Amino acid sequence: MIQPGQILIVDDEPSLLKMMSIYLARLGYAVVAAVNAEQALEAVKTQPGGFAVAVLDASLASNGLDDLATQMLMVTPRLCVIAASGYPVDMTLLEAAAPGRVTFLHKPFSPEMLAAAVRRMLATQEEV
Repeated sequence: MIQPGQILIVDDEPSLLKMMSIYLARLGYAVVAAVNAEQALEAVKTQPGGFAVAVLDASLASNGLDDLATQMLMVTPRLCVIAASGYPVDMTLLEAAAPGRVTFLHKPFSPEMLAAAVRRMLATQEEV
């Protein structure tokens, strides 16, 4: 089943990035992968409004989660964000920037958990 909009996945772990991309693509989603915040922002800027959901590694070295998500939301205000991390993350600022369109996914997660989170965020976006 192909959903409207694309899924942007940002993670600096190449094997995890590849696994997430392949799995979501097999489910019929259009996926764009980025290994760092700079690539992610470039993708969002070249396709304003083109992404429905962004799966963001909350511990990207070059950029904090809040900063990256805020910049992405400036270009794509309806973007839904899935923050992924193996550590606790303060989601307060992100939830304020995108109320109702943010969720947290604790690493390690299964492909099925990722797919469920993406489906929930796509359903949320349709309601906005």
